[in-house]
Amino acid sequence: MTAMAPTRTEPDLSFLLDHTSHVLRTRMSAALGEIGLTPRMHCVLVHALEEERTQAQLAEIGDMDKTTMVVTVDALEKADLAERRPSSTDRRARIIAVTEKGAKAAQESQKIVDHVHESALGSLPDDEREILIRALNRLVKGHLETPVDGPRPARRARQKG
Repeated sequence: MTAMAPTRTEPDLSFLLDHTSHVLRTRMSAALGEIGLTPRMHCVLVHALEEERTQAQLAEIGDMDKTTMVVTVDALEKADLAERRPSSTDRRARIIAVTEKGAKAAQESQKIVDHVHESALGSLPDDEREILIRALNRLVKGHLETPVDGPRPARRARQKG
């Protein structure tokens, strides 16, 4: 005897968001890879340029664990795009400073990121694009703003790069 699957009463929002996020990440990784960067490297460069930030602050912004952040900054240093320096406000802290070469790379990578996003959104009619952005922003700032702790923490989707 075959068990009957339950009837879905709502669209599978988890699948829709996971799939589109996964495909967008792969496209982003491929596009940034053409200039020798990863999405994480781009994230660190852009946010380190905004203001003086420590490695820990940048890791939190980019949702990276310590090990991933260290590997990312090591790669940026090796490519002469950023360097670890003492903070100007806290002599115990070290910040990630973007080099001139890194600032140029951040400008180029931001154009690539914007193009990938525009390409995805541009595949929608204008009215649907505006509705999607408005709805996602409402979820991010409202009902889905804060993750919930459970007995087994949900793993975020694995990201390459």
